[in-house]
Amino acid sequence: MKQMLDLYSDYLLASFSQTSATGLSNLMNGEISHDQVTRFLSQEQKTSKDLWLIAKPFQRKINSSEGVLIIDDSIEEKPYTDENDIVCWHYDHSKDRQVKGINFISTLYQNKQISLPIGFELVAKTEEYVDKKTQKMKRRSPVTKNEMARRMILQAVKNQVLFRYVLFDAWFSSVENIEFIKQIAKKRSFVQSKPIAK
Repeated sequence: MKQMLDLYSDYLLASFSQTSATGLSNLMNGEISHDQVTRFLSQEQKTSKDLWLIAKPFQRKINSSEGVLIIDDSIEEKPYTDENDIVCWHYDHSKDRQVKGINFISTLYQNKQISLPIGFELVAKTEEYVDKKTQKMKRRSPVTKNEMARRMILQAVKNQVLFRYVLFDAWFSSVENIEFIKQIAKKRSFVQSKPIAK
């Protein structure tokens, strides 16, 4: 499975046009069938735990109390995909407007000039409601991004990831988040004064 994950990831990163199971099979001169790729992609949904199991050996090599934990909120735009709980409308701070796509929170560990993703959470907007102002049907997540961020920080602490600071954009700088970092994670935090350009 790890070999297929590496191969498929490299294929996605190196491709300049549409990707498909058949495209990867053709690129591999038939060494891997498109059915093998399709079965791999159809397996159960991957979670942050799966990412951690892959990243852990690399993280342990650079694990140090001088490292930093970076929490970031990103949107992968999917303007032509049908809307669902994952692919839906989200406010994009960098564009100051709503965009359709996949919104996710990621945890990046950085130390010794190495950046390593160690966790993620997808923002699933599973609840529908009527907006009082516009009277239009909208979606929302039952869990806030701040709750997700705190959960991810706590998971890093449980995973024995050493770090000196937690870095995040200003919109994560609620009193509750700062207190959580100070009291629960026993770490100091640093808040950027301006959001990072995406």
